[in-house]
Amino acid sequence: MQLYLVQHGASKSDSEDPQRSLTDDGRQTVEQMADLLSSLGLALDFIEHSDKLRARQTAEILAARLRPREVTKPVAGMAPNDYVEPMRDRLQTESNNLMLVGHLPYLSRLVAMLLGVRKDHTVVVCSAETSYNIKRHTFPAGIHDANRPRCPEL
Repeated sequence: MQLYLVQHGASKSDSEDPQRSLTDDGRQTVEQMADLLSSLGLALDFIEHSDKLRARQTAEILAARLRPREVTKPVAGMAPNDYVEPMRDRLQTESNNLMLVGHLPYLSRLVAMLLGVRKDHTVVVCSAETSYNIKRHTFPAGIHDANRPRCPEL
């Protein structure tokens, strides 16, 4: 199982767009990231995203280039301040290669929990359009290795 965590692209402010869709720059950067990730030959089964528009748009751009086995789908419980324990529990038994497109601080807290780091420590600091690859190994406590962030040179 390979897990890829991606923060959504840059989005419009609430005053510009109450739904907070991607900005033109955000869309362009996600497209660049999708091209970069595509060049790595990722084998994805699923791309899942939060129910927020900016995460869905990011997932759709990624899916168009990465061509996962299944279409993208929204997953409840991935909003910025949602609890990460349900996702952690699910990932402990996941066997498919999965990309999650979501938000901070949710993604940072999920990485911390997967790596067994205390909640009050910052494990990763993401800018928009950052992705991390996490591989599950057969360590006794289900510890995960996080590869370096993959982000296009902008």
